[in-house]
Amino acid sequence: MKIDLRSDTVTKPSKEMLDAMYLAPVGDDVFEEDPTVIELENTSANIFGKEAGIFCPSGTMSNQIAIRLHTQPGSEVVCDKLSHIYNYEGGGIAVNSLSSVKLLAGAGGRFTADDVLKSIQPDDIHAPITSLVSIENTSNKGGGCCYDLKEIEKIAAVCKDKNLPLHLDGARIFNALIAKNESGTEHGKHLDTISICLSKGLGAPIGSVLLGSKEHIHKARRIRKVLGGGMRQVGGIAAAGLYALKNNVDRIVEDHNRAKELANVLKTCSFVKGLLPVETNILVFDLNDDVKQVDFLQKLKEKEILAVGFGPQRVRFVTHLDFEDSQMDKLTRVLKEY
Repeated sequence: MKIDLRSDTVTKPSKEMLDAMYLAPVGDDVFEEDPTVIELENTSANIFGKEAGIFCPSGTMSNQIAIRLHTQPGSEVVCDKLSHIYNYEGGGIAVNSLSSVKLLAGAGGRFTADDVLKSIQPDDIHAPITSLVSIENTSNKGGGCCYDLKEIEKIAAVCKDKNLPLHLDGARIFNALIAKNESGTEHGKHLDTISICLSKGLGAPIGSVLLGSKEHIHKARRIRKVLGGGMRQVGGIAAAGLYALKNNVDRIVEDHNRAKELANVLKTCSFVKGLLPVETNILVFDLNDDVKQVDFLQKLKEKEILAVGFGPQRVRFVTHLDFEDSQMDKLTRVLKEY
């Protein structure tokens, strides 16, 4: 029995999702004529109370489009030092937008409104121009922790006062909404653009949607084209995301529950030095100094259990819809016997 906890991106489409993909009506999306894509974009926008959306191949692309539409060459993007847009998008802020970054040292990837206020550059020709604030919810490198909505409101207030757009990298925003029992519209009203991922906790094989005003999304279509993201008869893929939004959001709580059960197991394991608080579906833990990370991961692999290193002596597990109770039982047994 193989267990893959490297990421929630490893899930396979269910039969029902595949059926939806096979039966989806299609058209040319570059001409904005694919009915399934249009439905996906409108459905996504409605969830967060935004005017429009644009379907993209990946979350990296949707984030990079947002950054480019909010900035100019020589701009500076304010984000946390643990943020995905800085650590895992290939230097895209510099390559695509010719902008630099102002890295904040938040708590678990989450910073405060006061941090934002202090980060804004003065009107000085020696400094880049602060042009965008970007938050990530949930925080991947922060162990899947969530922003407090009140803090997002405060950050948004600072941004509004300073005439700065606020972008959300919401790769796992549905995990945050489920964990906090909040709605997309509660978040959306404070954010200028939102990137949501369909291929993580929701279980679609590919795709993200960038949400914003009609003006933002009109500009985003040109940027997507330049980046090579213009797609044609892509309704078959969009149908997977549409199915996921309609069927796989509420069940995310199961992933959270299994992650918390697994956290309780890890707390009893002698090889675990420490464990980040578990709020959603990501578990990040540190190994004792006498247990080499490479050896630990290899021994798990020999038991057909896959995980990833997440820094020196640090390991990440991510629960998802393809991680079931029988697999949980096997993993628990292996960890206790390690």
